[in-house]
Amino acid sequence: MSGARREVLATAAGASVLRSAPDEPFPVGVREFAWSRGDRSLVTRVFYPSRGSLDSAPRPDAPIADGAFPVVAWSHGRGGNPESYGTHVLPLARAGFIVAAPVFPTTATGTEGKVEDVYNGSQSRDVSEVITRTLALNGGGDMFAGHLDTANGVGAAGHSLGGMTTHGLLTSWPDARITAAIAHAAVDMGAPAAEVAAKVLFVHGDQDPICDYRLARRAYGALPASKAFMTHSGQGHDEFIWNGPTYPQTVETSLDWMRWSLYGDTAARDRLPTDATGGGIVWESELE
Repeated sequence: MSGARREVLATAAGASVLRSAPDEPFPVGVREFAWSRGDRSLVTRVFYPSRGSLDSAPRPDAPIADGAFPVVAWSHGRGGNPESYGTHVLPLARAGFIVAAPVFPTTATGTEGKVEDVYNGSQSRDVSEVITRTLALNGGGDMFAGHLDTANGVGAAGHSLGGMTTHGLLTSWPDARITAAIAHAAVDMGAPAAEVAAKVLFVHGDQDPICDYRLARRAYGALPASKAFMTHSGQGHDEFIWNGPTYPQTVETSLDWMRWSLYGDTAARDRLPTDATGGGIVWESELE
């Protein structure tokens, strides 16, 4: 595995497994699965570290890289799809994560955009199904068999309706497998669920006209540590998601959050305050 140091530093019953996350980027492969939950179609693109040379675009069905990699479920916003959020999905895969990105049947590009499917928990339950299907690839004869690392749990992230879907997995429709979460431009979806013990990062513009910043602050306040809040001062709903002036900080902070949470990489944790600086960013954290 090129540049991917995976030395186990410490292991204890009930404690995180501590490792160094990969320190060089991987090429990215992508596979598509026609999954479903009941009558809800859940076409899912899974992006992953692959072998070969670094390419600008993911290569369909490329061989997976040597090693085992943590899983992150990525949820798109209203009118989006996995490709439109490539600005976050692809950096995660290049950094050594297997990223399962469903196309939600009622809020993706070309659908009616049924926001009620977020508020009634349908999309959060969809993500739980996608996680179950993805983890099942770790066994049997699939090419991913033995390549999924769940020692420190599973991650979830998303933006806007996808951020709300992610927060729902920590609250009203809990999934105890999730130990790391990033909610970009989300609002409060309920009280924290006792069965979920996740490190949670909120990322939000304080001038967001769509998802009220105050509701994200309320959700943050209700959660126990470990947690952090990254405020993009003077920004709205999504500049920091695409190619706005603080997009690079958003990506680096997000990657180090997942490296710490899912690899147990304490050096990544220690970089977080530096990652989240410049351009009017305000960083707050309660880390344990």
